[in-house]
Amino acid sequence: MTALFDPITIKSITFRNRVGVAPMCQYSAVDGLPNDWHMVHLGARAQGGASVVISEATAVVARGRISPSDAGIWSDAHVEAWSPITRFIESQGAVPGIQIAHAGRKASTQKPWEGHSGISDDLGGWEPVAPSAVAFDPSYRLPHALTKEEIAVEIRAFADAARRSLEAGFKVIEVHGAHGYLMHEFLSPLANKRDDEYGGSFENRIRFALETTRAVRAVWPDELPLFVRLSSTDWVEGGWDLEQSIELSKLLKEEGVDLIDCSSGGIAPGIKIDAKPGYQVPFAEAVRRKAGIATGAVGLITEADQADSIIRDGQADMVFLARELLRDPYWPFHAAAKLGQKYHDYLPKQYERAFP
Repeated sequence: MTALFDPITIKSITFRNRVGVAPMCQYSAVDGLPNDWHMVHLGARAQGGASVVISEATAVVARGRISPSDAGIWSDAHVEAWSPITRFIESQGAVPGIQIAHAGRKASTQKPWEGHSGISDDLGGWEPVAPSAVAFDPSYRLPHALTKEEIAVEIRAFADAARRSLEAGFKVIEVHGAHGYLMHEFLSPLANKRDDEYGGSFENRIRFALETTRAVRAVWPDELPLFVRLSSTDWVEGGWDLEQSIELSKLLKEEGVDLIDCSSGGIAPGIKIDAKPGYQVPFAEAVRRKAGIATGAVGLITEADQADSIIRDGQADMVFLARELLRDPYWPFHAAAKLGQKYHDYLPKQYERAFP
């Protein structure tokens, strides 16, 4: 038996294996509404054998989108649009998950295949918001620094998004606190230049993350899993780092978080990262061991043996694949075959004749 294909139960949800679909922006929504593209994209990965399929970074407010083509969950219309997608994912034996997000100062940008800069109001853009009035990059728009009253509004937006996510049929929710977006901007001294209770000390910089998580957990049922994605390090001296991630993870566990999804980077341009296979796995292992919380490993995990050893060696509780599942939505089936693991219990009947 392999470790990768052992089921795992978190709260009331049993995941059929340890392979999850990481959030991947598709830049294909209109007014934040998912459509046929999202149904096929997410549905195919549910058919492909993953245990949990997590939506792309889904904006809690319109101005929290990365681009005008990002998905959202800020209105009842979004609930209606997401509902058939979650039903299909669940019908294939996978768990529907959503990552709720706010892009902060990295909002109002182009689709990546059209460029990498901010867009003006006349092209569908808007003024982004952030902890401080510091642009991500000279080509990005200058953000408005949130007042304390406006911070409270954004926190409520996360809670409202969690409530709508439940109505839409999602069974796992992940709060996005990584990759240089709003929550991460509060955490990192590279982006947070505030001198009030939301900036400066570690205790102040984590305040937004704790208050947001607390607000989400208050409306998200106790029996359903709550994940948080963190950038474990900014990869630069003077930024957010692994030790701070571990301390925050301890506090998030106290707030009812069930798993930390351990990524890294994204806070500033031009930072050099030695990205090699499994380069972020040590973060998941350290958080798991020192914070005493379940973790997910992500980042250049592509091989069956590699993924299996991560689980078997206790480095993480789940592995989340992204680009590898773009290349091969049926990676879990192929990985199971390589590992000599039975997987036909969740292979679609319509596809059985194609798999040994």
